Amino acid sequence: MEPFMRPLFNVPGVGAFVVAMGLASGYPIGSVLSAKLRREGQLTRGEAERLMSFTNTADPLFMAGAVAVGMFGNAALGGIIMAAHYLGALATGILLRFHRKDDRTPPPPPAARRQGVLARAFSEMLAARQRDGRAFGQALGDAVRDSVQTLLLVGGFIILFSVIIQILTRTGAVAWITSALSLVLGPLGIHHQAIGSLVSGFFEITIGSQAAAQAPVALMERVMLASAIIAWSGLSVLGQVAAVTQGTGVSMVPYVVSRVIHAVFAAVITVLLWSPGAAVPTLAAGRGPAAQLPDFWRILAGSTALLAAALLACAALTTFAAWRERTAA
Repeated sequence: MEPFMRPLFNVPGVGAFVVAMGLASGYPIGSVLSAKLRREGQLTRGEAERLMSFTNTADPLFMAGAVAVGMFGNAALGGIIMAAHYLGALATGILLRFHRKDDRTPPPPPAARRQGVLARAFSEMLAARQRDGRAFGQALGDAVRDSVQTLLLVGGFIILFSVIIQILTRTGAVAWITSALSLVLGPLGIHHQAIGSLVSGFFEITIGSQAAAQAPVALMERVMLASAIIAWSGLSVLGQVAAVTQGTGVSMVPYVVSRVIHAVFAAVITVLLWSPGAAVPTLAAGRGPAAQLPDFWRILAGSTALLAAALLACAALTTFAAWRERTAA
């Protein structure tokens, strides 16, 4: 995947594995695998920071199951939430490709470049297996042990920040922060309870998404809030990322900036993909009137158009950067 990953995201081909696992598995697998590759010397510091910026994403089961069905009571919203989230992640990765762009692993030697892509991939796989040196049983045991440790880490952070939010709520700190933000965001037409959901989502993604789903605003605004909160991921996930990247030399600053960018992208893409369709009743009682849902084909066409525009913009920027390098030389 080097010919795809390097021009688009300025990371080596091994980053494609992190992309696939991050999109499928959710927080914090993207950062866990990026940190592992960094420790193994397969990524530079800049490449690890760029890779984490768009591969540490929410998983589809959480967005379609927990958020769309469990919180909004409407399975049809899962498509637009996932499309906005993943398109926003890819756009963030393309934008962050210019972060420390000169910090990259050296290209393969000319002899390797003369090989075909598949031949190079196969030889790299054999070399990586020889460097690892573990028997299958040991590798399997290590995988299970690491997975359990990650589960405990994730669960512990969720409990920790849930308790912190309860303490802040009972002491009135959340209400005070919401009131302060209302002075700024209220004149823009943002509802007070919608601002409260953003405050909750700042700390923990699940509680914030639940608050967004229950906010007394229009459906599209609630989905926008949920998309932004899911992309931001909360201080809980940021704490998980800081824990798993400890000792790798990777800075958290680019990752935090990328979360803000991703949140903005996800909210904007939600609006761009939104299309009133047939009125469909919600799945759970008491969730409000029938909602105007986005049409599937409109979402698919809009997603394809946005992705194509992003790819064209990346190609133009890559061509310009290559021209600048040749000119400087």
